[in-house]
Amino acid sequence: MTLWFVLALMTAAAVFAVLWPLGRGNASAREGSETVVYKDQLAEVQRDVAAGMIGANEAEAARVEISRRLLAASDAEAGASSPSSLWFRRAVALIALAGLPLVAVGLYATFGSPSLGDFPLAERSRAAVATASMDKLVSQVETHLEKNPTDGRGWEVLAPVLARIGRYDDAARAWRNAITYNGESAPRRADLGEAIAASSGGVVTAAAKAEFDRAIALDPNEVKARYFMGIAAQQDGRKDDAVNIWRGMLASAPADAPWRPLVQEALVRAGVVAPKLSDDTIAATKDMTEGDRNTMIRGMVDRLATRLKDNGNDVEGWLRLVRAYMVLGERDKAQAALADARQAVGSDAARLQLLNDGLKSLGLDG
Repeated sequence: MTLWFVLALMTAAAVFAVLWPLGRGNASAREGSETVVYKDQLAEVQRDVAAGMIGANEAEAARVEISRRLLAASDAEAGASSPSSLWFRRAVALIALAGLPLVAVGLYATFGSPSLGDFPLAERSRAAVATASMDKLVSQVETHLEKNPTDGRGWEVLAPVLARIGRYDDAARAWRNAITYNGESAPRRADLGEAIAASSGGVVTAAAKAEFDRAIALDPNEVKARYFMGIAAQQDGRKDDAVNIWRGMLASAPADAPWRPLVQEALVRAGVVAPKLSDDTIAATKDMTEGDRNTMIRGMVDRLATRLKDNGNDVEGWLRLVRAYMVLGERDKAQAALADARQAVGSDAARLQLLNDGLKSLGLDG
């Protein structure tokens, strides 16, 4: 309602701006008619003649001039009050009173958003905070660290944010500063190695490997460092070493370890056979018709898709889903799942690299 009230006020102001000059013109004509002035002057000349103040010749000349002006003024006023002039004024008034609001409503209905609801003030505040520029926030932290370069906590907070927005070289520098001012730790060394590898396009360079070695020396069970050491072995052509590293990680990991799917997918990508269906499931499928078997398969695929909506970090699950859609001949769904997978793991450089490598093995653009 507030919006319509404002629009009504704007329309009224526009109509008033059009009608005001018309009203003023008529009022001034009535209040200051020239014919009345000239008639008074003729009467005054007649009084001056009777009083002997001016001669007959001067009086006659004055009457002629005033009469000429009186006729001209009378003709002008007659033209101003002619039917055509009155019709013009009425037409302008009609357009101002009816035409302008109709045109305004038509334009707003075409180019505006009449069905858009009001946006509460609290929501506006939250939206402004949610859409705050990440670059601006990072810039503020960097400005703070320029003035306080020994703030190890600040460097440790900034480093993962820089990695998340793709500034891997700056992230590596931030991790080095965090190590310098906060001290050695296996997670910090592993994060530094990951940033160095990410800046090289996912390749575990000698510099990155050196950081992972330092991390493992500090903590032999450091997960990220062990995982990337397997990546390094695979990139060096030592597939068996990579498989042994990852299998060792799974063997000593809790069943609910959040990184298990990532390591399992690495094993699948390395060519290790994935676990088969249980014997009971295989036996059940033997007695099914083709239609029932397809229904069961589609049910499994649907359940997998539903699970991935809740756990988007399961790279192996995403690859299984894409592969299943391709086997079923539903390439459009495979492409949609591919897009969802990239969105889900896009903030994790390691998982994204695994996903891309797995997609290439499926014949899709990684």
